[in-house]
Amino acid sequence: MDKFPVVAQAGASQPNNIQQHEPSTQPSVAQRVGNDFDVRMMQRCLELARRALGRTSPNPLVGAVVVQNGEIVGEGFHPRAGEPHAEVFALRAAGELARGATVYVNLEPCNHYGRTPPCSEGLIAAGVAKVVVGMVDPNPLVGGGGIARLREAGVEVLVGVEVEACQQLNEGFVHRILHKRPLGILKYAMTLDGKIATTSGHSAWVTNPSARGEVHQLRAACDAVIVGGNTVRRDNPYLTSHQEGVHNPLRVVMSRQLDLPTNAHLWQTSEAPTLVLTEVGANPDCQKLLQQKGVEVVELASLTPEAVMSHLYDRGFCSVLWECGGTLAASAIAQGAVQKILAFIAPKIIGGSHAPTPVGDLGFNTMTEALLLERVLWRVVGSDCLVEGYLPQKHQ
Repeated sequence: MDKFPVVAQAGASQPNNIQQHEPSTQPSVAQRVGNDFDVRMMQRCLELARRALGRTSPNPLVGAVVVQNGEIVGEGFHPRAGEPHAEVFALRAAGELARGATVYVNLEPCNHYGRTPPCSEGLIAAGVAKVVVGMVDPNPLVGGGGIARLREAGVEVLVGVEVEACQQLNEGFVHRILHKRPLGILKYAMTLDGKIATTSGHSAWVTNPSARGEVHQLRAACDAVIVGGNTVRRDNPYLTSHQEGVHNPLRVVMSRQLDLPTNAHLWQTSEAPTLVLTEVGANPDCQKLLQQKGVEVVELASLTPEAVMSHLYDRGFCSVLWECGGTLAASAIAQGAVQKILAFIAPKIIGGSHAPTPVGDLGFNTMTEALLLERVLWRVVGSDCLVEGYLPQKHQ
């Protein structure tokens, strides 16, 4: 992944003299919003936004492109919270060419003062003629305000280009805004007969290298990755993105007793930070040892998935990845700490009546109680299969 520049080079790898044609009529709900050029420019916004994966929370991922006479004259993205928004970098790159231009941005320009001034006013001051927006701000208290301000100032606004892709990119941000919790993603890898390890606990490796590479990319896009003490003792994981110069999530260990090994890969914090969450008064000697190694230790009144997600929300996180064992996974699902499931299925059979499964006891006794995933996607990754879906709303 690229290390992000302050401003991306204007017009890089884009065809010159592409003529922008406006749609002749306003499309209906069933029709795609915008024309082919609009779609390409919005996809470029999303491409730019992804350069800051894992770095912007609690802010969203946003990219912006300035087009004058069918050519890109400026572009940029929001690199991290506290720094200028994407529109500012794009307008800065365009300079005087922004006057009378069309600006593309995957999220509605803000219309309020935070750590930075409102982008809607910056666009108006730059004299842009039109703004094409991917999706409206998900915050019901402010959504639509930026669009209304632009239109009030005489700027033409088109909303809804590539809206589904825009919503997908920032689903963690949207969930955080609407539910006051980070989006919880449960990832696991299992054999064709539903096992995550052999009866002896051996689990390296269930999936193929391509699938493991996808997991590394997933970690890079999340703010934190959570495991329980059993996973630390059994697997001694690294939980990093395994990519040079790419974001590593905060590695979180949940342990009530702090009966943890004195040496573990997670205690090596030079490459990625580690947080151990425990209960009040647990194993002071272990706490002291971990802190001496640079590990942050936080005591919670009650160590539950729900309490952990509340704590991570307070830290400003948008997306949290659960890579835990079956017992903790079941608890996280039951307490509404998980909304999305990513299940890698390998074409292997290992058997074992006591071999561990990805999700422990949920208390269901009939098949009709089973949780049926929604918005399900299937994808082949090498020789494995990835099933992606969302838990029913009542379990979120």
